[in-house]
Amino acid sequence: MYTDLFVDFDDTLYDTHGNAVIALTEVFEHFHLADFIADEAEFYRDYWETNVMLWDKYAHGLIERDYLIVERFRHPLALGAALADCTAPFDPELGDFPEATRKFCLEVSDYFLARCATKPGVVEGAHALMDYLKSRGYRLHMTSNGFHEVQYSKLHASGLFEYFDTIILSEDAGVNKPHADFFRYAFEQTKAPRETTLMIGDNIVTDILGAKLAGLPTLYFNRKGTPRPDTVEGHPDPVDYEVNCLRAIMDIL
Repeated sequence: MYTDLFVDFDDTLYDTHGNAVIALTEVFEHFHLADFIADEAEFYRDYWETNVMLWDKYAHGLIERDYLIVERFRHPLALGAALADCTAPFDPELGDFPEATRKFCLEVSDYFLARCATKPGVVEGAHALMDYLKSRGYRLHMTSNGFHEVQYSKLHASGLFEYFDTIILSEDAGVNKPHADFFRYAFEQTKAPRETTLMIGDNIVTDILGAKLAGLPTLYFNRKGTPRPDTVEGHPDPVDYEVNCLRAIMDIL
């Protein structure tokens, strides 16, 4: 039935959340944040809440990349009880915690992204699924809103790069999923026939609704088993297939 598969990357194949948890711990240790933030768990909670909110805005074109990478750390870093009026680079030897300025947030973000990009962790069954899909002759196209340099590093670190015929990133497309122009760009780059192309992803808005509005059938990887809403952003249920583990995709394809 299908010849081409548009496959989301983050938290569909690559364990973005699990790898980021490790990288965040490394951030906390590297910048000696325990000296200034009493509740480490609160720092992590605040980061994830802020990050999810900002990525949703980024996907809908409401904010730019540069804003996202600064603001997702500004609020968690402001949890420090005694922020110094300091704009110098962080120096743990001085014992001063710099104000959560743009400069310091960028320093933290750069370290975090560098650590994330080296992590090899994938979602359970990712390699087995990709081996299977390749053996079945599907053309595989990665579709992602992730940042260009980070995504290529993660592709290589995880051993997933060689599976893909095409890499489609929002920074190259000029728009993010779920925008229709992202999918238009993807078809231009892949030359995939629309009528035999399936979208696979874990985000019911950016991956699934976006693809459905672009005229594609969809396979929703509901990794957390979250009950599906009757409507998504005012649209009827956009899901054609649903699985809660990657191996189940083999039964469909």
